[in-house]
Amino acid sequence: MGFAIVFSGQGMQHAAMLPWLAEDELVERMRAQLGIADWRECLQDAAWASRNANAQVLLTGLNLGAWAQLSPSLPAPAALAGYSVGELASFATAGVFDADTALTLAGTRARAMDRCAEKVPGGLLAVSGLPRAHVGHLCEQTRLAVAIENGPQAFVLGGALAGLDEAEQMARAAGGHVTRLKVDVASHTPSMDEAAEEFAQALSALPLRSPRVPLFSSAADRLTNASQAARALARQISTTVQWSACMDQIRARQVGCVLEIGPGAALSRLWNERFPDVPARSADEFRSASAIVDWVSRQAERGV
Repeated sequence: MGFAIVFSGQGMQHAAMLPWLAEDELVERMRAQLGIADWRECLQDAAWASRNANAQVLLTGLNLGAWAQLSPSLPAPAALAGYSVGELASFATAGVFDADTALTLAGTRARAMDRCAEKVPGGLLAVSGLPRAHVGHLCEQTRLAVAIENGPQAFVLGGALAGLDEAEQMARAAGGHVTRLKVDVASHTPSMDEAAEEFAQALSALPLRSPRVPLFSSAADRLTNASQAARALARQISTTVQWSACMDQIRARQVGCVLEIGPGAALSRLWNERFPDVPARSADEFRSASAIVDWVSRQAERGV
């Protein structure tokens, strides 16, 4: 019984996202940290929206703000996970650290990753419809790395811009579907090793707590204590996000539904393709918070 929450990462942010979200204190703190007055207006600027330092703080604040506005009407989730930077929101929701710390860490994480990207500018490319072996060969030819595994034929590749351009052409020619993500760093690849080390040092200075609810990491398994949480949160910056395996772990919790919080509905689509008997929807699809609560409440009673 119950439901799971998965927090989206960056790459699908848009000005009309989460249309029901109120401008509460948490969202105001996010705006203050970024030094902006209107986050929706800022997202209309494609260059601003794709800038790592903006997107990571923005999405962490909006994801946590959205859950803060939904949580008074819902029980604690039966499982939590986050996709890429979405893990900051999932860890905060699980009680590993508070929302203000999550916002601070989002800025620290982005700055560390940007310093790595200054050496070799890069990004991410979503590739679907091609088998793992073909994607591996494509990476060898273009010097890219698999940043995220979303399924048997769904991957995100990361690396230098020239390699991404080449891989996009090759994948299309092979019959694959490709989408360049709104991300200007090669997240979850070895090019971020220094950023992962720097972020690990920042985490080591914080009084982290054990998760209060079942928390799953895309770079590990279920996290049960603060030390595991710190290692997993830093490690995922420079290693492949195993989202497919993370979904399997959540499914094993026998939840009645999955709610995605964040921009777009990419995680919901991946879930519904993999587990069509357990419905998933994105909070970005709804027009009101009450409609989300009603849907979750009905579906969570189903169980599996």
